[in-house]
Amino acid sequence: MTFIARAICALVFLAVPAATVLAHGPTPQKAEEKIAIAAPPAKVWEALKSFGDVSWNPAITKAEATGGNDPAAGASRTITLKTGNLVEGLDEYNDKEMSYGYRLSTENLEALPVSFYSATIAVTPAGDGSEVTWIGRFYRGDTSNFPPDNLNDEAAVKAMTEFMQEGLKGLKAKVEGKS
Repeated sequence: MTFIARAICALVFLAVPAATVLAHGPTPQKAEEKIAIAAPPAKVWEALKSFGDVSWNPAITKAEATGGNDPAAGASRTITLKTGNLVEGLDEYNDKEMSYGYRLSTENLEALPVSFYSATIAVTPAGDGSEVTWIGRFYRGDTSNFPPDNLNDEAAVKAMTEFMQEGLKGLKAKVEGKS
């Protein structure tokens, strides 16, 4: 192989991984928050189980829902935050296991700097009380390769984490009678 042929092969060998790295889009992010509540799981689930009733979450100023707790009926809710509205759809609901999963149906980057999310919330026994686990998986608000600071991965993780923490603290206060 000639010198020129080897040089071309080397350039191609180096260019392919570099092009792959530059073409890489956003990676999924995750937030997981838990809180212990001094109440039996059934009492905690009673406050949480209605997909359309998020009165336990102080970050949500208003909620409108349709379809109850039935994903097959197209259960959905529109939640209003101080910064805007989000529309969410119920994907799965398990009353026996005290959990449900839902997803963002209509994004609003001013309300929350994410382009998509799915989340689950579940109540489990923990000692003499309960533990509530809220897990969200999401993509940043701007899915281009060079997002602005307010729509990047860090902004998305921070916003989702704070939203979940505020909600869980509100749930705890409501159930424990400290609101």
